[in-house]
Amino acid sequence: MKSNIRIKKQRRGGLRRDLGQIMKCLCTGEQLTKVDKMTPLSESLAAKDYSLSGYSSKISDGEKKTDTRNIEEAELSLRESSSLNYEEARALLGRIEYQKGNIEAALHVFEGIDIAAITPKMKLTLARRVERRKRRSHDYAPPPMSIHAVSLLLEAIFLKVKSLQHLQRFREAAQTCKVILDIVESSLPEGLPENFGADCKLQETLNKAVELLPELWKFSDSPREAILSYRWALLHQWNLDAETTARIQKQFAIFLLYCGGEASPPNLHSQMDSSFVPRNNIEEAILLLMILLRKVSLKRIEWDPSILDHLSFALSMSGDLRALAKQIEELLPGVINRKERYHNLALCYYGSGEDLVALNILRKLLNSSEDPHCVPALLTASRICGEKPNLAEEGINFAHRALESLEDECSELEGTGNLLLGVALSAHSKSALSDFERVARQSEALQALESAWKITSMKDPSILYYLSLENGEQRKLEAALHYAKSLLKLEGGSNIKGWLLLARILSAQKRFLDGEIVLNAALDQTGKWDQGELLRTKAKLQIAQGRFKSAVETYTQLLALLQVQSKSFGSGKKLHKDHGYFSRSFEQEIWHDLAYLYISLSHWRDAEICLSKSKAISSYSAVRNHATGVLYERKGQLKEALKAFRSALDIDPDHVPSLISVAGLLRQLGSQSNAVIKSLLMNAIRVDKMNPSAWYNLGLLHKAEVTASSLEEAAECFETAAILEESAPVEPFR
Repeated sequence: MKSNIRIKKQRRGGLRRDLGQIMKCLCTGEQLTKVDKMTPLSESLAAKDYSLSGYSSKISDGEKKTDTRNIEEAELSLRESSSLNYEEARALLGRIEYQKGNIEAALHVFEGIDIAAITPKMKLTLARRVERRKRRSHDYAPPPMSIHAVSLLLEAIFLKVKSLQHLQRFREAAQTCKVILDIVESSLPEGLPENFGADCKLQETLNKAVELLPELWKFSDSPREAILSYRWALLHQWNLDAETTARIQKQFAIFLLYCGGEASPPNLHSQMDSSFVPRNNIEEAILLLMILLRKVSLKRIEWDPSILDHLSFALSMSGDLRALAKQIEELLPGVINRKERYHNLALCYYGSGEDLVALNILRKLLNSSEDPHCVPALLTASRICGEKPNLAEEGINFAHRALESLEDECSELEGTGNLLLGVALSAHSKSALSDFERVARQSEALQALESAWKITSMKDPSILYYLSLENGEQRKLEAALHYAKSLLKLEGGSNIKGWLLLARILSAQKRFLDGEIVLNAALDQTGKWDQGELLRTKAKLQIAQGRFKSAVETYTQLLALLQVQSKSFGSGKKLHKDHGYFSRSFEQEIWHDLAYLYISLSHWRDAEICLSKSKAISSYSAVRNHATGVLYERKGQLKEALKAFRSALDIDPDHVPSLISVAGLLRQLGSQSNAVIKSLLMNAIRVDKMNPSAWYNLGLLHKAEVTASSLEEAAECFETAAILEESAPVEPFR
């Protein structure tokens, strides 16, 4: 039987003196001289176990003074139980060695504590203490241990965990740390009451153990156990303080976002029917981070900027930037800088597709009373405007202001400024009234893009993409091909846009087979979920080669892919903005492509089925009405065709194919003057100057007038149409 040290009840000074002798005995191996008061421990503990381990138990003069807190803790234990047993003595000695930095020596002492033997007593003590608090009477069975002894032993187990962690024995440390939580949870299944153990270190030790356990599982490469420990920490009532809970929630969210694996959804037995249960890592991380933001708003915890950073990443990955904007709007004034709030909101709305809302926020930020020289905001505003021809001039202005506001010699920002300037100039050229003005703007756009390319040392793929795109639209196909190949090499074929652009440029050079080979290579390197646009372009290349059966098979493959995707995403997954071709609108475009293909093959029934599929998705479509008109026209029903074309123009007055088709039908029917027909064709050319069909039909109109000047104009139109047809891609470059 393990010996105990029996100590008579004495006054406080006597207890402190005797306890000092115990500490000296445990640390130095000397026997106590006061045999009448206690039994010696030197043989049973220090001399037998400790000295044989090979560790030195000598302490220097500066280390002889024992921590006062240790004495007081032990003194409280002695007062309540009138004894200091073997395990408690080891707990005290181990703590002293740990505080001195003797990690291995401390671990050796802690390993002498029989945790399995003392666990039932600790559980019973904790349970009876709660029972006594509930009854509030003195009629109860005394616990086998004092609460201070329990606190001392739990701290010893925790310090053993820290020692194992220091020695990088992480799995063993995690298993030992779990013992602490098991003891407390099994003793108090309903959770810790308020102020439980406030008169000792029990709550402090428990807080540390709850927070440390998931970290130990992570270090031991056990992600599943780490996630379960995080959920255990947050779902059980440990009576943690707000800051500790917030730290655990934040670390759990970070782990869910970046651990690289997918955790099983939490099994919440107690949730209400209407409560939200996350279905994957990102949803669970978003929930945790939103809870933290709510706590910040309620001033329960201090503001932590990294919370918003991680939430921004999570919502960006899930494609729900509108929700992020709502979270930023709900932050109290002063939590984040006013200018930073405006800029972040603008980015959120821009990412969620609400470009004009984002632009209005940026205009407010860039007002003279706010921050008119904010370079990131100026660049974002320029990018938004540069994507819209009617706002391109404002985009040029924003880009110039950004370049003028650059204080440091930052090549990246200067390169981005020139890139956005080139994009805005290119968009602005499309609204030019004269050919001279259009060519001048296109030349400026290329100069800006080439400047950006040189400034960034030819390492920015975005600049390469727009250089290739701009050269392609200006029908400088060799230059466009050179930049497209450079882009593909620089990105290693990781971006679908690069593959598509290269294939379209090859199709403009009438190298249809080469374009299809490029797309096949892209399909081999691309996941199924991202193959939509690649398959569609491949089908158009097959049509250009006259391989209509192959094109139908490719479209069928694409529609099957879309059907699988719609079922998958319909089960709860959210679409990202960049993957918009998974949407129903993209499916509708595929049905239109198939309808045009079947019309060209005179398969009227198949074409009608495709158009009915399109109408089921959306009846409000200019393309569908135009395809219906083409079908009527090929069947000889010209009046029905004209009605369908005009319906398309009612939906989209600038729909170029419908403008050309109406003009062609009116010319055949002779029901309108040449001025009306010419107006329709000139409107089509205004919207799309590179459309060969518009120039060809305008040539036919001039030729029918049979005058010298009109014949000359017809010849020019036919020549332009021929040049454009020779360099036209199977689908627009953009």
